[in-house]
Amino acid sequence: MDYQSATVISQIIALVLFVGLFLTIIVYVFWPGNKKKFDEAAQVPLDDKDDEPEGKA
Repeated sequence: MDYQSATVISQIIALVLFVGLFLTIIVYVFWPGNKKKFDEAAQVPLDDKDDEPEGKA
């Protein structure tokens, strides 16, 4: 096996791994059971709690 063949094979393996990881993340994000968790996380920046630490007001 020469250098050219090794680089092509490693690039193909890396591409397959990255596509697999991407698809796994997409499935996790859009899985119906995770909706509540992501909705709650989306509301965190909108909380009306004081941003100042205790005793600084």
